[in-house]
Amino acid sequence: MPSSVWSGHLTFGLISMPVRLFSGARSSGISFNMLHRTDKSRLKQQYVCQAEGVVVDRNDIVKGYEFRKDEYIVIEPDEIKKIEPQTAKTMEILEFVKASDVDPVYFESSYYMLPEEAGRRPYALLTKALEESEYVAIAKITMHNREYTCFLRPSEGGLMLHTMYYEEEVKKVEGFGAPDVELKDAEIKVAHQLIEALADEWDPKKYKDDFQENLKKLIEAKLEGGEVVEVEKPKKLAPVVDLMAALKQSLAQMEGKKKPAATAKSEAPAAAAGGKSRRGR
Repeated sequence: MPSSVWSGHLTFGLISMPVRLFSGARSSGISFNMLHRTDKSRLKQQYVCQAEGVVVDRNDIVKGYEFRKDEYIVIEPDEIKKIEPQTAKTMEILEFVKASDVDPVYFESSYYMLPEEAGRRPYALLTKALEESEYVAIAKITMHNREYTCFLRPSEGGLMLHTMYYEEEVKKVEGFGAPDVELKDAEIKVAHQLIEALADEWDPKKYKDDFQENLKKLIEAKLEGGEVVEVEKPKKLAPVVDLMAALKQSLAQMEGKKKPAATAKSEAPAAAAGGKSRRGR
């Protein structure tokens, strides 16, 4: 098991449970080293003192806050430790809210929350209660030198934690929202049909990073002394003139691509259950 990124107590009223957090997701991909073009030697990053023009060893580097132009105060690690709030070791649930009320734009990073042995029972109780309600928990936690508001939700019998951006961190873009246009009922109807034609069950295994796959092929080609094959680029798109015509053409294409097997597969569970919905089983 990977090492935890945070350990402490989750409190729920007068109930306290020791828990640990583990990273839930991280970006992956091919990484490159910086090389000197002339001799292909790897480059090393260094910190240079602007006043003396010399390379500074990492042991001689401290953090500084610029309070005026070119004037700094030094912040030591032990000083930061002294001002850590209680949420550095205790994550208190502040309130419960409807999951549907929280806009996903506030989500930042995801973590798995696992209980220590002494916290298994209250952890299971909280998870079960959230599973049977429409609520999620909002709490605060300090890690990585900042305090986060976090979102706790049940998932597969356990709890997931998502750190969240604060209101002032969420960008507002002028002009964002519903355009001032009038839509025809017929256009909306065909748009709904197009959505239904593309509708399917969510399966993350279906999706992959094509750019990373192309990078792997490029590297293999260069290792083998072959030619780098250029990927076909999309045609230049023109603005839609006749929206209804474009919708109908799109619908015809989607219906032509829809696999009969996929339709049969989606109908099979209902037939096997005697026409009952999944929720009713």
